[in-house]
Amino acid sequence: MKNKAIITSALPYANGEIHLGHVASTYLPADVTTRFLKLNGVEAYYVCASDDFGTPILIQSEKEGKTPSEYVAYWNKRDYDDFTSFGIDFDFFYKTSSSENIAFVQDVFNKLNAAGHVYEKEIIQFYCNNDKKFLPDRYVKGTCPYCKAIDQYSDLCESCGRVPEEISDPKCSICGQIPTKERTTHFFFKLKNFGDSLYKWLDENENLQKDVKKYVQNWIKSGLIDWDITRDISWGVHVPLEKYKDKVFYGWFDNHLAYISTAIKFLNDKGINGKDFWNSADIYHFIGKDIVYHHYLFLPAMRLGINSEYKLPDYIPTRGHLTLQSKKISKSRNWYIGLKQFLEYYPADYLRYYLVAINPYSQDDLNFDWNEFTNRINSELIGNLGNFVNRALGFTKKAFDGVIPETEKYDDKDMEAENKIKTLSTELGILMEQNHLDRALKKIMEFSSFFNQYFQHKEPWKKESGTTNCVFLSVNAARSMAIALFPFIPESSQKIWDQIGLDGRVNQNTWSSISDIGVKSGHVLGKVSPLFVKVEDEDIAKYKKQLGPVE
Repeated sequence: MKNKAIITSALPYANGEIHLGHVASTYLPADVTTRFLKLNGVEAYYVCASDDFGTPILIQSEKEGKTPSEYVAYWNKRDYDDFTSFGIDFDFFYKTSSSENIAFVQDVFNKLNAAGHVYEKEIIQFYCNNDKKFLPDRYVKGTCPYCKAIDQYSDLCESCGRVPEEISDPKCSICGQIPTKERTTHFFFKLKNFGDSLYKWLDENENLQKDVKKYVQNWIKSGLIDWDITRDISWGVHVPLEKYKDKVFYGWFDNHLAYISTAIKFLNDKGINGKDFWNSADIYHFIGKDIVYHHYLFLPAMRLGINSEYKLPDYIPTRGHLTLQSKKISKSRNWYIGLKQFLEYYPADYLRYYLVAINPYSQDDLNFDWNEFTNRINSELIGNLGNFVNRALGFTKKAFDGVIPETEKYDDKDMEAENKIKTLSTELGILMEQNHLDRALKKIMEFSSFFNQYFQHKEPWKKESGTTNCVFLSVNAARSMAIALFPFIPESSQKIWDQIGLDGRVNQNTWSSISDIGVKSGHVLGKVSPLFVKVEDEDIAKYKKQLGPVE
């Protein structure tokens, strides 16, 4: 692990609200990891941007009587506000329509073109005579030629994850009519030429998930296709050639370049040489499994095409999709929960805890289930963690007026408890570095469970020998948990910190200090109160009824 890092996550499309499915696989794992890296002494920056271009935005802005710029500005702010309410702590949140990104995308194109990695080609493209427009990307639906899945977009099969050369049984997704084919000239990126170098990069990068690498390498073996990088619409980054100035770049050509342009802008504005920092840092791109093709092939190939002027990613943590009550999330069918809506029900930390706990470092899909959410919050977050912190601090308040007592000679149980504290930071750190965030959170809960049992075993309320040791070590365990929990449930971790009566912000500590015995005898606790409020079944029943067809 380097002492510098840049963290990105797949850019939110500026065309609708953020829902639970968005945050589960990308933004929350990226935020948890960034918080961990910063605690661990890494100069880490989490940057993101709204993805502002494309046909859907053009059409929707027309419907609402807004310019595309006005439309995306609204969603850029709304998305940022929703993320912030959820505790996603971006160091910088920008936009793909920024002047910096537009200039950077055009510069990359010019370099690729000069190096011979781009060519012009007359193509036959779908055209809707009813809507009087070319139909790029998500405005053509049909059958995937590879896996035969129906109702797939022309630029990505959500079933097998591949990008079709041409979709079968096409239909206009605006009006449903069968489109005709018309001639137009597009620019293509020679992705085929990068097969060997991509395969080598995948082979040598030990940080990438083995199962993802394997099937991407199989795609390379089966033959890559050159990539159409322009579109016949008005809203996008325009091709910087006079003859083709009416054409714009395909969204997947420009949006991941915003990872770089956004980071460089942020760093340069801080007085840091952005390019030097990028090339000396660990680069993380957090994504969902539906965009593996773009991030494991297009993105590195484009960087290779400009002679790795900006280094390729070190980590591409890839996770599965979130389903809701075991059904695919669908905004059109009202089968989704908006992030803003959820945060009106419960604190952000409830959702952060649950989504990390159920989300393994794999491409397996995960499921949001209201009943499981209720059980986990009530039994784990409240019954285990909240219960331990409250009983340890509450008993100290009651029996010792909130003053941490002097210790006696430790018995075996005390020594075991102290050892649990002294080994926690290392045990957790290994899992966090490996991106097993769910396992790290589970280990913290096991730590809490151990101290619940330790407290029960020592029976300090009997005021017998060993009582002071129990109180001393239990309060120190609560302190350790406050720091360890910061990446996962930051608001609650600060509450624990404040109740212990410790100064400042919990994130001003180092990761290794988790294993310090940091609360000394004579220290005075702060005000103690329950950390969490129980999730009630009647509320859950009400929220379940809100899902489904709109009457």
